[in-house]
Amino acid sequence: MKNKQFLVVGGSSGIGLALTSMLAESGAGVRVVSRNSDGLSRLPGVEHYPFDVLQEEVPADLYPEKLDGLAYCPGSITLKPFKSLKPAQFQADFELNVLGAVRIIQGALGALKRAERAGIVLFSTVAVGQGMNFHTSVATAKAAVEGLTRSLAAELAPNIRVNCIAPSLTDTPMADRLLNTPEKREASAQRHPLKRIGTPEDIAAMARFLLDDGSSWISGQVIGVDGGMSAIRL
Repeated sequence: MKNKQFLVVGGSSGIGLALTSMLAESGAGVRVVSRNSDGLSRLPGVEHYPFDVLQEEVPADLYPEKLDGLAYCPGSITLKPFKSLKPAQFQADFELNVLGAVRIIQGALGALKRAERAGIVLFSTVAVGQGMNFHTSVATAKAAVEGLTRSLAAELAPNIRVNCIAPSLTDTPMADRLLNTPEKREASAQRHPLKRIGTPEDIAAMARFLLDDGSSWISGQVIGVDGGMSAIRL
């Protein structure tokens, strides 16, 4: 990946930070979009663009002349009974997970097309395919991300590949309230066939692969990185 250029939205925390670290360590140049730069100062070849994709205009200089790959990492974990959810919550989840990605990808298309081969990675959740209590808002938004993935993969082929990762609960700051006691962590681990909680690096490793030339014949896929939850019953 040396000398390639990547854009990671939400790249200063959790899965996005793990991916940024992997790309930077491989010698790539990385532009990170996030509201803060925590954790980025130690990484070589990383430029930080501090703005909120939902609240601010995308800076004109965000995209390089050529962009080899893009990962849109922001997400939400809205867990509430359906009867207590207001339409505004569905809208907020949709705007963050779907419309934020749409804005960034539309702005990046010119730079992505100028690369010989480019990749886009989006993020869903295991809850889209499994049907889980209290996940209606986030699962609805992430189902749209999966539809966006497949439609864009068709429209942008053959030069730009588009894939999606569907993780289970991962040990990130966003999931802290769900994993903030030893009992919660153990219960979560036991729900997975592989009997552990996912790490940011578990998910980021797949994202890195999907941005690399080693995955050059993979597009339009939603790939579960979920400790076996979506496919295994013990």
